[in-house]
Amino acid sequence: MHNDSTGTSETQHTSNEHATQGHAVEHSAQHQAHAEHVNPNDLPKEQIFDHLLSELGDHHELSMAFVNAEVLPIIVYDENGIHAWRNPHVMEEEGTYTMFHTESKDLAAFNGQPVRAKNGEVVLINGKPIKASFDFSVTNLVAYEWLGMFIMVVLFFIAGRKYKKNPGSAPKGIQNALEMLVVYLRDEVIRPNVGTKRVTNQLLPYFLTIFFFIMVLNYIGLLPGMHAATGAIGFTSALALTSFFVVNIVALKEAGVGAWFHHLLGGAPWYMAIIMVPIEVIGLFTKPFALTVRLFANMTAGHVVFLSLLGLIFFFTKLYGPAGGFGVSVISVGFSVFVYFIETLVCFLQAYIFTMLTAVFVGLAIGDHKHEDPHAAHH
Repeated sequence: MHNDSTGTSETQHTSNEHATQGHAVEHSAQHQAHAEHVNPNDLPKEQIFDHLLSELGDHHELSMAFVNAEVLPIIVYDENGIHAWRNPHVMEEEGTYTMFHTESKDLAAFNGQPVRAKNGEVVLINGKPIKASFDFSVTNLVAYEWLGMFIMVVLFFIAGRKYKKNPGSAPKGIQNALEMLVVYLRDEVIRPNVGTKRVTNQLLPYFLTIFFFIMVLNYIGLLPGMHAATGAIGFTSALALTSFFVVNIVALKEAGVGAWFHHLLGGAPWYMAIIMVPIEVIGLFTKPFALTVRLFANMTAGHVVFLSLLGLIFFFTKLYGPAGGFGVSVISVGFSVFVYFIETLVCFLQAYIFTMLTAVFVGLAIGDHKHEDPHAAHH
């Protein structure tokens, strides 16, 4: 995101008129590039693989089930306040901002001004000095997160209705599958690592939400034409940040402030504080960092492997013609199917590992300060 340094509406209005004129010159070229962004079939063969690889990232266009639509709202904040548009097309018609439509990440000229922007970023086109701004727009992966939330609500709503309708009957179907996972996570993953039944029951809604949210988003990403929101490092960072706060808040509540600070010594004498405290503080942030990178890397790696295997078809077609592309496609598609089945397991494992490690971190943070209610000491 970029913004300009002007502060008066008169200057902005004048610059917007110049921007509209300058924008008209580049409008057709930009929309041609934008059409290439949403229609990979129109690209030259040698650019298709690079385009597909770039699609792993987030963008302002809704891409779902092979359908691309500019329906996501654009929300930006600059020195003049918050601006919102229904979609990128409406924003560009207004004339102050435009979507940067080039695939190049190097310096490019916008109305004579050098702009460093990536494909899909919103930039000013008023020809004034540009400075950073904030982009709060609803992006493609945010839409997938909402889809994941909706699926979770529907699944648990169905299971909840069945429990209310037949409270004494054996669970069946979705109700049985969800109950199996919930009971397994509670008794075999969360409780043994957290260490107390009381804290387990308090944090169970958080752990279950994290597990099912990650798992649902992972499996959505395996469907044809869909994207994996867990392949965005911003999303995994947000999940890890919630884990960081949960771990430390529970530690402060259960062990107390004094014990929490004492843990920063790592069990060493007080005169070792100058060495141990920095190490322990780094350790506090290493845990969420590890959660962030592990989930992001594993989910992104699977999609990169898919594209790499399929990219061999385009590569051999370019070198040896259709015969070479057809010959390697047999091997490429076979390995892709094999990797796909592995990914179905990885989707579950990554949700499981994230949940388990968070429970482990909670147990380590509480340490020896675990205490149960007298009536809940035994399972």
